[in-house]
Amino acid sequence: MSQPKPMPAKPNAPQGTNLQLQGGAAIVAPVSAFPGGVPGNALVVVPMAKPSDDLLAQLAKGPVALEIDQMWKLLGFNGPAVQVQDAEGRPVAIGLEDLLAGLEKHWQENKDDLNRGRLYAQELMKYGRHEKAEKVLGKVVANGGTGDDWLGLGIAQLNQEKWDDAEGTLRGAQNLLPENPLPSLHLAKVLKAKDDLAGERTMIERAIHIDPNSVDAWAYLYTQVRDRDGEAAAIAAVEELSAAEPNKKSAAPFVALQGFYSGAEETRDRALAFAQQAVDRNPRDPLALVCLSALYGQKGDLQKVIEILRPAESLMARDVRLANNYFQALFELKDIDRVTKLLNALAGSQNAQVKQFAIERSRMVAQFLQQQQAQLASAVRRS
Repeated sequence: MSQPKPMPAKPNAPQGTNLQLQGGAAIVAPVSAFPGGVPGNALVVVPMAKPSDDLLAQLAKGPVALEIDQMWKLLGFNGPAVQVQDAEGRPVAIGLEDLLAGLEKHWQENKDDLNRGRLYAQELMKYGRHEKAEKVLGKVVANGGTGDDWLGLGIAQLNQEKWDDAEGTLRGAQNLLPENPLPSLHLAKVLKAKDDLAGERTMIERAIHIDPNSVDAWAYLYTQVRDRDGEAAAIAAVEELSAAEPNKKSAAPFVALQGFYSGAEETRDRALAFAQQAVDRNPRDPLALVCLSALYGQKGDLQKVIEILRPAESLMARDVRLANNYFQALFELKDIDRVTKLLNALAGSQNAQVKQFAIERSRMVAQFLQQQQAQLASAVRRS
């Protein structure tokens, strides 16, 4: 879909001055209505279709601050606009209510097609329509749904604080998904809400037993102990359980710990220590490498980023996060030869995300080199 063109300003429309906004706001107006510059916290909305009479009336007044619901209505969307893909995979915008209505109709036309119900419920959950999602998933489960359907139903009930219903459903999901830690993690939340802290801890440890590489499970263990006994006890609990078999080789406990300390500069060294422990445990763990390299990148130690990631070049064809961190360090150090070799290797990846990354970054590098050549030519002419 082509990009919308800005609407021309009306000759007689009053021109805005230096509009001041408290907080953010949606502004329906042509950009030319802001001779003093568009406010930094404004969203300038340009209609994509023929404007309605109501919208034209607003535009005639010049810049107008709107409530978000008013903005979507004036732009002709039924509810907030969301991006979906058409039959050919192109992004298109549609009103949320129209999207959900279309999915409901699609499901109602053939309720025996459980995938239609799953798709509808997935979008309902995404946009917080948990009550409706529960009804849809309840019918999917009743018609022979899978363990994942039971899990989705339990989460919908959990999000509505239907603790008893959620507990029963999630225990059913546990039985159907014995190798999936998620039913146990969500059941832990239910038991916490019912003040069963021992039961909550049992479910957390069960999730870790099922999948020692679940970062979410280790993070949950940390927060449960921290909230009750403090930070030091929480770290000790994670370290103690991580030392047991079969957790000894998992990087996940320390990936989880570094996440609690990586956000602030004053705790970044602690995060680095945990991230290094994660990599020491499993030098080929992509997430551990991503975290450690990102932390050194935040410190500006690009040579260290390269040192960490160079041995993992073979993993980058499958993980765009690693590829990005490595590329950024090489590019900022202007190591164009190695950047080129990296992007050439990634261009042949079977991973669509990595391949697209290689294409986009190759264009960026080409533009950079053109700019460098232009600057050099300009300097030669001046001399």
